Amino acid sequence: MLILAFPDYLPQAKRLALALGAPLQKVDLHQFPDGESLLRLPVDLPKHIIICRSLNQPNDKLIELLLCAKTARQQGVQRITLVAPYLCYMRQDIANQPGEAVSQRIIGQMLAELFDDVITVDPHLHRISRLNQAIPIDNAISLSATDEIGLFLLQHFKHAVLLGPDSESVQWVVAIAKKTGFEYSIAEKVRQGDTQVSMCLAEFDFHNKPVVIIDDMASTGRTLAKATGLLLAAGAQRVYAVITHPLFCQDAEAHIMQAGVQQIWSTDSISHTSACIHLDKLLAQAIKEIL
Repeated sequence: MLILAFPDYLPQAKRLALALGAPLQKVDLHQFPDGESLLRLPVDLPKHIIICRSLNQPNDKLIELLLCAKTARQQGVQRITLVAPYLCYMRQDIANQPGEAVSQRIIGQMLAELFDDVITVDPHLHRISRLNQAIPIDNAISLSATDEIGLFLLQHFKHAVLLGPDSESVQWVVAIAKKTGFEYSIAEKVRQGDTQVSMCLAEFDFHNKPVVIIDDMASTGRTLAKATGLLLAAGAQRVYAVITHPLFCQDAEAHIMQAGVQQIWSTDSISHTSACIHLDKLLAQAIKEIL
């Protein structure tokens, strides 16, 4: 077994290799001026390789994964496991208008054809309950970072209130509340566009209490900023945010901090300065269970 690491996800891949006691080698990657990628794999690959790369900013990465997997097969690799802690193109699971691409099915089928196993963390699934409904292979494995987040929060707080910013966050908030013993509340959110949201808090006494907003991803940051403003207006002592997937597009991080968040913590599913909750032990255990 060998871990193949792409340069943009090398620190996380090294931690995973250490947790597994497995060797690691890098994929050599070069981009030509016109945007095409040149990819070179190590020679003499073993029969089983693990490709470790998160799929934020996915369009180039998906092409490079295609090149990587096809080249590995040509070298005689029999089993390829993809570890992609952030999994792209999961939100579009139906055609909302005639002619729209249902990208979840298309990308899911592509991954199923390339890989024998796909392991990810808290994918953004709406209308399906199992990852193999999107990626039709037996070992399409969806893990949750809630235990790691819960342990992290227990190191920083004796008590806090957890806030889920919308109904989709209930599953993660409840799991973390069980792990920590903290109180929790769920807000109601209506998204009106890519950067416009309206929100209201449920009845709850936030006065003079530290509050931690829990969300699976932050892209524009508008949801977190809106929730922070409402919490501070409701008398919250301090507001923090824990994010599983820190996408942080454009001015998102600055927008969140300007709203009054004291600190942002996130997992290392995506490389970011806030990524301090490591997922290597969670991922390593999942790999050991499928071997």
